[in-house]
Amino acid sequence: MKAFSLAALFLVLNVYLAPFANAQDAETSGTRKLVTRVTPSYPTIARNLNLSGTVRLEVTVTPSGTVKSVQLLGGNPLLGQSAETAVREWKWEKSDHETVEHVEAQFKP
Repeated sequence: MKAFSLAALFLVLNVYLAPFANAQDAETSGTRKLVTRVTPSYPTIARNLNLSGTVRLEVTVTPSGTVKSVQLLGGNPLLGQSAETAVREWKWEKSDHETVEHVEAQFKP
């Protein structure tokens, strides 16, 4: 009976807390300073399937520092969608021209 209670507790915690889990790391490499960063969420289905890995994105940033476009360069498409959603909310410092930034997000269960 005790084992059943522990299993039920684990299931409840996994169902309710998994959507709040995040990617462990999201790094950017480029010429502009990142001002606002949003951590990608770890999709529940990816966690349940034990998907992990690195997602690489190419981000075009407007002179005002907002994201113009995001292109998935590599990684699992399910994890890539989560990373893309978060990166679209990122803000960079202002610049005289549009730039292309590279972002890597690592997802670990």
